[in-house]
Amino acid sequence: MPRRRARVLLTALAVAGLALTACSNEPPPAAAPPSSTPAGAAAPTTGLLPPGVPTEGTRPNTAGLPLAAEPQSAPVPTVPPPGRQVQVGSAPEGVVVDPVTRTVAVAKRNPNELVLLDADTGAVRSRTPLPGFVRHLQLAAPGGPVLVPVESANALVRVTLPGGQAAPPLFVGSVPHDATQDPNGTVITADELGGTVSAVRGNQVVKVFTDAVQPAGVAPVGDLVGMIDVRKNTLTTYNVDTLHIVGEAPAGGGPTHLVADRHGRMIATDTRGNQVLVFQPNQSGPPTQVGAVPQPGGPYGITYDAVRDRVWVASSGTNQVIGYDMTSPQPREVARVPTVQNPYTLGVDQRTGRLYIAGVSGGVIQITDPPA
Repeated sequence: MPRRRARVLLTALAVAGLALTACSNEPPPAAAPPSSTPAGAAAPTTGLLPPGVPTEGTRPNTAGLPLAAEPQSAPVPTVPPPGRQVQVGSAPEGVVVDPVTRTVAVAKRNPNELVLLDADTGAVRSRTPLPGFVRHLQLAAPGGPVLVPVESANALVRVTLPGGQAAPPLFVGSVPHDATQDPNGTVITADELGGTVSAVRGNQVVKVFTDAVQPAGVAPVGDLVGMIDVRKNTLTTYNVDTLHIVGEAPAGGGPTHLVADRHGRMIATDTRGNQVLVFQPNQSGPPTQVGAVPQPGGPYGITYDAVRDRVWVASSGTNQVIGYDMTSPQPREVARVPTVQNPYTLGVDQRTGRLYIAGVSGGVIQITDPPA
């Protein structure tokens, strides 16, 4: 979407001492800020490689690569969507639900905050100031903390639950778009505009992978973590135990985000290709695509309910969330939920199956119980 990509500003990253072309802090009325570089620009190589940290990988030639896929823009719904809506503030984008502490964490802007809601009542419990803007959240583990990749501060922040205390920022690569943690505690950040993937143990970056162009969504399966590259349109897997690159496979026409299911598969939204793709990761080679289902409307946000074995995917351009049964590698549609305008991200409560859908244009979280 060249017009939206053209709406950029030069953000001063005072904490890191770096100026970077990034997305606007103020989204247009019907669309969230872009998730990629301006039209015609390539994601820059990082200037933030920590001294003395080992690296692996060769940055590919970017000539001829397409720009990153973007979410679509949808009109205001003509019929109120099901459930209720909770106002959280400007441009919420990034939702995760912790079933242990009964907390819903939502990232918002202007000011940049992590808003913590009660998962049962929807009431706002607290607001934690953040050092910059955020678009995606994950839990380190049930009970927390929340992994908060703060893009405009080039930092990972861990926020405890249910209290919302923020640890000091840990600097990683340029514009960390997503972050995930494997069962052994290694955190992987996808440094979108740095072209790097950072491995963090404790409070230290221990390895930097430099084989990406524009990394985005990440998800763990055992000792592997998958990463979607939105310029190469690939899924790459990394062994986070031995810290090495495992393999890379094509991932559609314009993938953006990734989750893992309880069967050890990785599920990607192919936003430009209007489909959902399923991959089986391999320990000694590229992941294998094992399933695919069409989904019109720019599928973008994705979340997985392990209890019900159901993946939920938001169609950004149609104000819908579609649920798929994942009993087999081939997704089977089981539910459609009308949503608030521009449902770019969402979370699911593993205890109840309830959905929490971020309406980026309306500043709301839609809370709804989908069909059983």
